[in-house]
Amino acid sequence: MTRVLLADDQDLVRAGLRALLASDPDLEVVAEARNGDEAVSLSRRLLPDVVLMDVRMPRTDGIEATRRIRAEPELDAVRVLILTTFDDDEEILEAIRLGAAGYLLKDTPADDLRSAVHTVADGGNLLSPDVTRRVMEHLAAAPAPVPPAPGLADLTDRELGVLERLARGETNAEIAAALHISPATARTYVSRILAKLNARDRTQLAVIALNAGLG
Repeated sequence: MTRVLLADDQDLVRAGLRALLASDPDLEVVAEARNGDEAVSLSRRLLPDVVLMDVRMPRTDGIEATRRIRAEPELDAVRVLILTTFDDDEEILEAIRLGAAGYLLKDTPADDLRSAVHTVADGGNLLSPDVTRRVMEHLAAAPAPVPPAPGLADLTDRELGVLERLARGETNAEIAAALHISPATARTYVSRILAKLNARDRTQLAVIALNAGLG
């Protein structure tokens, strides 16, 4: 069972999301937060698998709440999936930098949203091709190149191939199918890459890869 925390300041939106997720017997909404402060507090108390996080909320917004959650070692297993009405490049980039596992708009089809929650809970990320393109365009327009991450040169060719696919937002199953390996082997490669690059999660790996021109 995947345990989900809803964070949105609008009662009707939370009610709609709760009803939408309730149609999946493997998803359980364990609590609701009306602002970022409540989202952080409830995450500490309940340790949900996924926080479905709105961006623009009173008191503390979803970006700051994401930063706080991802900064706490005790909340390392809590995954944040941004769900917002606003398609803003700076917000997307900041959410990714801070460790959000995905970024979706509220017009995402119901089936895709439920699937996204499962993907994030299973350790995947959701850097869609459109978001990936925009991140790469942003990096290309940067005034100075970003230094390569320490440890990147220590990756094997196969690990670089896995990292490149991570940058595209592929799941372990998709990576396994593309490289003709088992999902368990794909997970092992991801774990090795995380350790070698001292990265906290797959989203940070994707950003490292994009900085390095992979993906």
